[in-house]
Amino acid sequence: MLLKFRKLGFRKPAAYRDGVSSPVAAAAAGLGLGLALIVAIGAQNAFVLRQGLLGEHIAAVVAVCVGSDAVLIVAGVAGAGAALSALPSLITAVRIVGATALLGYGLLAARRALRPRVQASLRPEDAAVVRRGLLPVVVTCLAFTWLNPHVYLDTVVLLGSVAADRGGQRWWFAAGAAAASTVWFCVLGAGATALRPLFARPGAWRALDAAIAVVMAVVALGLILG
Repeated sequence: MLLKFRKLGFRKPAAYRDGVSSPVAAAAAGLGLGLALIVAIGAQNAFVLRQGLLGEHIAAVVAVCVGSDAVLIVAGVAGAGAALSALPSLITAVRIVGATALLGYGLLAARRALRPRVQASLRPEDAAVVRRGLLPVVVTCLAFTWLNPHVYLDTVVLLGSVAADRGGQRWWFAAGAAAASTVWFCVLGAGATALRPLFARPGAWRALDAAIAVVMAVVALGLILG
């Protein structure tokens, strides 16, 4: 059948010859897979949501998340995924440390949910209670990003190996995946800011912190069980 088409003058489009997609198709594939991996209820997204609702350095938080994802995606496309797969002991160590950190943050969220009197408020007169310094917020965000083995498996290993199949277009694929991270975290931060009037009520904070505690516990349990 292929020979018949060639005799009739039909040829495979140049963008798809030799199994290599066009830059646009590669970037679109990276964007789609990136969104599929990142748009999920997880520890990092829960933290970004809460910071957006509090209005605590949300621009810095989004920048840390986007920048970290970009570094990990580039590392994966450059071939770090194979090296990481050869060091299972490193993944195990990160998994244990990450699970411990997530459990600790989950316990703090559970405490906030069970003790309304220590709930953060969005009222102007309570701004001193709500606001934290930039450094503690950035350090916490870095911990949620770099101490989570799922981040390495998704960005370095999975995205890196899929990008390798794109041949010379793999960096377009990486650009699409990085764009997905940028779009998602910007939308999440802006969306959380838009929801701030709803969270002027203590009951909404209790529900959110309870949900965060459950998410942290589930993710930590998954890390412990491998």
